[in-house]
Amino acid sequence: MDGIHKPVLISEVIEYLSPKPGQRFVDATADGGGHVMAVLERIVPEGRLLGIEWDSQLLENLKFKIENLKLSQNVVLVNDSYVNLKKISEENGFEGVDGVLFDLGMSSWHVDVAGRGFTFQKEEPLDMRYGNTEGGLTAEDIVNHWSYDDLAKIFKEYGEERFAKLIAARIVRSRRELRIKTTFQLVEIIKSAVPFWYRRGRIHFATRSFQAIRIAVNDELNNVKSGLEQAVDVLGIGGRLAVISFHSLEDRIVKNFMRSLASDGQVEIITKKPVIAGLSEITVNPRARSAKLRIAQKLTERNASV
Repeated sequence: MDGIHKPVLISEVIEYLSPKPGQRFVDATADGGGHVMAVLERIVPEGRLLGIEWDSQLLENLKFKIENLKLSQNVVLVNDSYVNLKKISEENGFEGVDGVLFDLGMSSWHVDVAGRGFTFQKEEPLDMRYGNTEGGLTAEDIVNHWSYDDLAKIFKEYGEERFAKLIAARIVRSRRELRIKTTFQLVEIIKSAVPFWYRRGRIHFATRSFQAIRIAVNDELNNVKSGLEQAVDVLGIGGRLAVISFHSLEDRIVKNFMRSLASDGQVEIITKKPVIAGLSEITVNPRARSAKLRIAQKLTERNASV
């Protein structure tokens, strides 16, 4: 693969957000700019879009693309996390917007190009930070310093890994002899901890453990909850929130969040069931298979207590 991120469900996102000339949107996970470009096409020449991207390298790539297309006057790009969505929106004049989009999937760029240990298929250092800032928790910190109980907990809760305790125990035992620094080291440890039949399953035996560590490093689930709350605050009445998730933990958060606000009459859920990719898209982009899109429309301003 070449590291080019194929955004999923573009036509469905555009259908439900229904961007029109002159409107304003926020893409909270700008990534390679696939959704950004699709929205921009429909809101120019007067419309404006705020793109937020945690990874500075990805943001620079997108900035270059925007400048080449002479769309800089329509786009504000910010290198930050959507955890600060409300502050970023207020500072850049994006309050009362027509739509906010989250694509919660991991970027293909992070797997193919970043070299930060997101994939178990390459020998890379155990980093797994999305935002390439100095400092902060890394995957290497977690596997070498977290207790058996904490490791077992994240493998079970974040990875939904059936052999969470066995894997945690083997990591603790292995690191006493040698610090765990690379993806291949970790893969071998996981391999030695799980039954032979599990190693030959449809899903790679290290998938769930790597997912769990990545979620812990980036505090993804708490970030999603915080980002969604702020998104509703920056939406104008009638504005729409669109969220694409790729695993059950995130989708559950999104579904419960929208249901909670709908029960208070603050939003209307537009998608009674999540929108999924069609066969033609999955054929071209297999990662779309697990994508789920949910849409809610803001009806009233949020209560101070919510």
